[in-house]
Amino acid sequence: MGDKRKKAGGGRDDDGTPPQRDNIHTDGEKKLTKQLLPSTIKNKEKRSAVHAKLKHQKKLDKRKKAKAREAAEKLALELGQDPPPKKIPRTIENTREADETVCRPDDEELFAGNDVDEFSSVLKDGQTPKILITTSRFHSTRGPAFISDLLSVIPNAHYYKRGTHDLKKIVEYARNKDFTSVIVVHTNRREPDALLIIGLPDGPTAHFKLSKLTLRKDIKNHGNPTSHKPELVLNNFTTRLGHRVGRLIHSLFQQDPNFRGRRVVTFHNQRDFIFFRHHRYIFESKESKQNDAKVGKGKDTKDEKGPQEKVIARLQECGPRFTLKLISLQHGTFDTKGGEYEWVHKPEMDTSRRRFFL
Repeated sequence: MGDKRKKAGGGRDDDGTPPQRDNIHTDGEKKLTKQLLPSTIKNKEKRSAVHAKLKHQKKLDKRKKAKAREAAEKLALELGQDPPPKKIPRTIENTREADETVCRPDDEELFAGNDVDEFSSVLKDGQTPKILITTSRFHSTRGPAFISDLLSVIPNAHYYKRGTHDLKKIVEYARNKDFTSVIVVHTNRREPDALLIIGLPDGPTAHFKLSKLTLRKDIKNHGNPTSHKPELVLNNFTTRLGHRVGRLIHSLFQQDPNFRGRRVVTFHNQRDFIFFRHHRYIFESKESKQNDAKVGKGKDTKDEKGPQEKVIARLQECGPRFTLKLISLQHGTFDTKGGEYEWVHKPEMDTSRRRFFL
């Protein structure tokens, strides 16, 4: 009876100390609340509340780390030490898979190949590029507008109607007329969807998918380009295949740009997508007011500096704007039956987001 009364009444141990509560259940609850994901909650209001709470906590942690980093940099500068190195964010570009075909500055074989490839007559010997632009047999309403924009971008380009002529005969005609390249604008469902660039006289032939086309007239506050020869900027063509594609694009433009025209044509490769932009840069002079120390009332203000002119450079887009993606690169001129392909994109190649070919 005494033992039962002890357990029921006091609940103390034999030494007189109250028993400690088992905290296993509370620790488990804390772990569950910490690991609780909003996606596992079925109630919508509760799920949104937990998500907002987690987002707010993440924002506070980020701000706390930024303040600690700024304090460490400030302390290092006060002590005359080097500030801690800045962390480089991980991106898909700087974590790309290793590629053996990446061009290196000391690659003698690459530079030796540049002297004897198909583009050396234009890029090295100084031959003036002459471009023939045509369409597929059934072109759309936006096709002629896109071609007129291309004619204003590429100097010494000429447009010929396709008609019912076969593409091989057009290539033969262009070779006899001393054209250096042929560009075919392919359309589908009244929209340009592909570009075919054929190097003459010996190729190669590149087939690009065309997407995200914006014509000059559709760009807000666009500029009107002049007839000056543009500068050409090729970015991030790092592999052997990318180097070859870059030289093919380079052979479309003349090698002596006229800087007075202030025109810039850019082909920027990022994740195997080639972004095309056409700008001209403008120099503007604006008055910049210098805020000197405030002068009290009654003091002479003759030493104050007036507004000074400051030259500001800015870019104005001229258009068009589009994106290219390489589908195939073929040896020689256009030949769908007996042509030998250097590279063809296949769906099974897209096994990783960090694998790039250009």
